[in-house]
Amino acid sequence: MITLKDIQKAYRIHDIETVALDSLDLTVNQGDFVSIMGPSGCGKSTLLSIIGMLDSCDSGSYRFLDLNIEAYSENQLAKLRSRNLGYIFQSFNLVDDLTVAENIELPLLYNKVGKKQRRARVQAIMERLSITHRANHLPQHLSGGQQQRVAIARALVIEPKLILADEPTGNLDSENGTEVMRLLTELNQQGTTIVMVTHSETDAQFGNRIVHLLDGKMISRQPKVVLSEVQYA
Repeated sequence: MITLKDIQKAYRIHDIETVALDSLDLTVNQGDFVSIMGPSGCGKSTLLSIIGMLDSCDSGSYRFLDLNIEAYSENQLAKLRSRNLGYIFQSFNLVDDLTVAENIELPLLYNKVGKKQRRARVQAIMERLSITHRANHLPQHLSGGQQQRVAIARALVIEPKLILADEPTGNLDSENGTEVMRLLTELNQQGTTIVMVTHSETDAQFGNRIVHLLDGKMISRQPKVVLSEVQYA
């Protein structure tokens, strides 16, 4: 699904250059759940932005769904993102003055899905995530765990091939964090590919592969431990 080869990315402010990614290689297969770990500033978020086609690399190659996207225009990238990628953020990124149902519906509006189909898909995903009773509530009237469920529903409603999650439990207590991670695991077991950035060793173990970054370089890959051995702190 994803093949990154010799990826270089640096940011320049005045005369100072900061290397974010340095000769990085990464392959993600269909059905993987990859956890990306490392200290702040190691390049995790930059890597996720490049995978999500929100940023571009300075050099190297990126293939998504066996497509070489380097020559794609921004409009072509936007269409590819909107049809294939779901995003889950630490800060939820819900629209405050839209209801739960309206927030979930947004990606379908962008993809010009018909009204009848939009309503059916929004209803189905709310039922799947047990938030139907919150359909007409505004985000500020929900708990953190409920808001993250809405964010996950919004990511899933387009039926994406890939979910990108950036610290999805960072603003949640341990109980809601565990619930979100179990939900992501369930989605992965149903066939959705997930790439997640996290600082949490516990969250990382829910993936089937852990990638460690340091100073923009991949320093190790390791399989997960048996989930029965993981206890959420």
